[in-house]
Amino acid sequence: MFTIDSFVLYVSDVQDSMDFYAKAFDCEPSLLSPTFAALDFADNVKITLKQTTDLTPKSEVKGGGTELSMPIADKETFDKLFSTWKSKGIEFAQEIEASVFGFNFVAVDPDGHRIRIFTH
Repeated sequence: MFTIDSFVLYVSDVQDSMDFYAKAFDCEPSLLSPTFAALDFADNVKITLKQTTDLTPKSEVKGGGTELSMPIADKETFDKLFSTWKSKGIEFAQEIEASVFGFNFVAVDPDGHRIRIFTH
């Protein structure tokens, strides 16, 4: 059966994106080449950052077309994460809102990739 190894996000500047993900997730991404980086994200899943100027094969697709969706176990942790990210200057496409699946907010990385955090 298949397993997922990583999600590749196309980025315009790998260093800017590394800085963003390091700040958001309190981790240290590994620069694997001048245009490619990876960070351990969840059990056996990495987020990899690939600079659009160095894609093989070339692609017309640019960054910003992806949404990572992540559940948080409880509202207290959810609220704390939102406050922490806000204090770190992370940009939000949507601040906390109630929806049919619970509470959620949407942060954006430097290329416009969306990170939706939600809880019940």
